[in-house]
Amino acid sequence: MAINLTKKQTINLSKENKVALTGVTMGLGWDAKAGLFGLFGGDIDLDASCLMFDDQLECEAVWFRELRNRDGSVRHSGDNRTGAGEGDDETIQVRFDQLNPRVRHLVFTVNNFTGQKFDRVKNAYCRVVNDKGVEVARYALGDEANGSHTGLILMKVSRGDDGDWHCTAIGQPANGRTWHDMRSDILKLL
Repeated sequence: MAINLTKKQTINLSKENKVALTGVTMGLGWDAKAGLFGLFGGDIDLDASCLMFDDQLECEAVWFRELRNRDGSVRHSGDNRTGAGEGDDETIQVRFDQLNPRVRHLVFTVNNFTGQKFDRVKNAYCRVVNDKGVEVARYALGDEANGSHTGLILMKVSRGDDGDWHCTAIGQPANGRTWHDMRSDILKLL
């Protein structure tokens, strides 16, 4: 059964999985709020990103303009420009068993490239699904997703000294059209 994460809560993904964890998928879902009198709500284009950091805070990113990292261990499903439909709107798959061993932290973010604010977003969530397709953790963004910001730092997945992977829900509002604009905020969390 999936753990419903709260802001700043950390879980050990490896222990929650109960068997060797070779990878996870981070799924992101959202809907656009309806406009005046329930009309003119329109689409909202959110963009998920995964930033990979080593001990020296060197960064490689997977996002809608770079759908996989150099070694192929992290892959993005592609850009969903509407948020329409059920389930995950964008996903990022991480293969821990293929990930460069220098990578210590994976930070997942979401931005609105066109500058729309998160006060137009509802039902936003991110979730972690194990390599067997079972949801391990879910973070319903709630109030964190509302506001006049254009980005969110969603969660951090870190390799512990024990070799296990630990997931922390962050939900920190930020501003920027892409992850590049939020990098200084992200570095403060590492």
